[in-house]
Amino acid sequence: MTTTSPRGTGATSAGRGDGGPAPRRATIAARTLRTDRWWLQPAITVAALLAFVVYATVRAFQNAHYFSEPYISPFYSPCLSTRCEGDTFPELFTGPTWISPAIYILVFPLGIRLTCYYYRKAYYRSFWLSPPACAVAEPHRRYTGETRFPLVGQNVHRYFLYAALLINVVLFYDAVLAFRDETGEWGHMGLGTLVLLVNATLLALYSLSCHSCRHVVGGRLNNFSRHPLRYRAWTLVSRLNARHMQWAWASMASVALADLYVLLLATDTIRDVRFF
Repeated sequence: MTTTSPRGTGATSAGRGDGGPAPRRATIAARTLRTDRWWLQPAITVAALLAFVVYATVRAFQNAHYFSEPYISPFYSPCLSTRCEGDTFPELFTGPTWISPAIYILVFPLGIRLTCYYYRKAYYRSFWLSPPACAVAEPHRRYTGETRFPLVGQNVHRYFLYAALLINVVLFYDAVLAFRDETGEWGHMGLGTLVLLVNATLLALYSLSCHSCRHVVGGRLNNFSRHPLRYRAWTLVSRLNARHMQWAWASMASVALADLYVLLLATDTIRDVRFF
């Protein structure tokens, strides 16, 4: 007589021949049985993030060619040191000559991206292979989550968000100042104006679509009907949050391209295209 395994797997004791229950799953020695190029997406992510980190690091320590009237690179804005090129933001202190003004600012955009919920997924899967892809086992023996150093630092994400939102305001301020010409007269617009404006918009969309921003706007509410304004704001942020990944990559590309455009202008490699 054939009996059903008590584990509910549909296997039979007669099928095994020893009368014992069938195993719950097959023992597979291979890391994965996938035959497609599952490694391609993690590899692309590694290449893209490394390229951005290397470029941003070089430009941050270069401490030159980040201002071309009336444009300033977003890597150096807000430029708070008295040693800054240009006059796009009030100078607040005198820093050592060997410290690039970008170092004071880039720690905050770097912080929000490093602790971002989406970017955690991106670099956990690509750099740490945890896991690298669906149905692919990770090489780590155990998982401790974000409860130990250094991953416990991910909990400060919301504080980097607050700083990033303030920097977003400054970047829009820079875009407004870009409606001037080299003499400081208003009513002019060049390609650089559009570059800075698009970059500021994409960075703002990235910050506002953040999961922490969504929680700040609509979190800890038991009844949305009693808070209609916060509900509307939460609904808007939720719509942005659905495309948080797209805003993350688009803003990362835009901030690098905006810096590159200012670099090319500052080194007289190209000339700014003036619309009026």
